[in-house]
Amino acid sequence: MGHDHPAPAFLRGTKSMTTPAGQGNLFDQPLAESSGLIERSLPLSAELLRRWQERIHQFQAPLFSAQFGPRNELAQQQHLFASDNTNPLSSFQPLQLRPLPLSFWRWPKSPHQGSAIYLVMDRPKELDHPILLYIGETKEADRRWKGEHDCKAYLASYQEACMSTGLNCRTSIRFWADVPQGTRPRRRLEQTLIRLWQPPFNKETRERWSTPFHAN
Repeated sequence: MGHDHPAPAFLRGTKSMTTPAGQGNLFDQPLAESSGLIERSLPLSAELLRRWQERIHQFQAPLFSAQFGPRNELAQQQHLFASDNTNPLSSFQPLQLRPLPLSFWRWPKSPHQGSAIYLVMDRPKELDHPILLYIGETKEADRRWKGEHDCKAYLASYQEACMSTGLNCRTSIRFWADVPQGTRPRRRLEQTLIRLWQPPFNKETRERWSTPFHAN
């Protein structure tokens, strides 16, 4: 829900999330093959970090591509919001959202107010699409990123890892304001997106991707 608690520095394993009742197997995804896991015992290198990025990109690329064609993946989610007057996912186009620097909260005036889903991405130049690193929700878009946030530790470690291995890092944050105003339906939407996109820095999905760097 965008309010993670501190996680251990080393997260091992690749267990999948339990599918809530009523959702069937819609979000069931095969876990990464054991041969593709990144062993933390190996010294961090550009190749190791790039392989980790590529695994995430391979999973998420079809979802980004769907924005420019038939969005079948998103259409399959409509039944989850059958009781709503509108389906929020029908307007979810993350690449159409304005990217902001992660330091946006220091600006004199925030460009976003009120309820939102926020997305943290990187844009590795070697890949065809960005990689979505984190999904969160908030009722105060102008304040949520201030102060302590567990995702910040992962992002700082990720940026440091990219810098130390000579990889280009272009992280940004985007806010999607076309979301339910109520906390419960907004968090439900957030969890749906986390299940669909499997971002590596959300607590629900970290163990799937086995990050190759320390998260202080």
